[in-house]
Amino acid sequence: MKNLILVFAAGILISITACGQNVKDVPAKVKTAFDTKFPGAQNVKWGKENATQWEAEFKMDAKNYSANYTVDGKWMESEYTISANEIPVAVTATLGKEFPSYILLVSEVSENAKGKVYEFEIKTGNKKKEVAVNPDGTLVKKGNSKEKGEGKD
Repeated sequence: MKNLILVFAAGILISITACGQNVKDVPAKVKTAFDTKFPGAQNVKWGKENATQWEAEFKMDAKNYSANYTVDGKWMESEYTISANEIPVAVTATLGKEFPSYILLVSEVSENAKGKVYEFEIKTGNKKKEVAVNPDGTLVKKGNSKEKGEGKD
């Protein structure tokens, strides 16, 4: 999830520094694929994620989304933040069992061709963890998250 957050933050930074890409710069295949997958998207802002990917940031169903596409229009993944009350019971049960003393900081849904996973940043004291849980409650990933300043020389 740390990489996911870093990728998302980098996308936002690129979008801000480039003042967003003009919609006319987005390849037609990418725009068509996006419009097909997210017909209700509003306030779409495009950015070039890297040499081979485009990212759209948008609102849909009162949520902030991001979606990534290859330059040839293949959807890679989508992410959106959810509130604690939107987390499925099986996922909540796993979090409570595996991480009873942790506080939920960030919760989001990540979807790709393989399916959906719930990703969380959790904290207890000064320890942060990044956790991913399948919709059925199966723990997929649990890793440490670096604190600010950690790893700097």
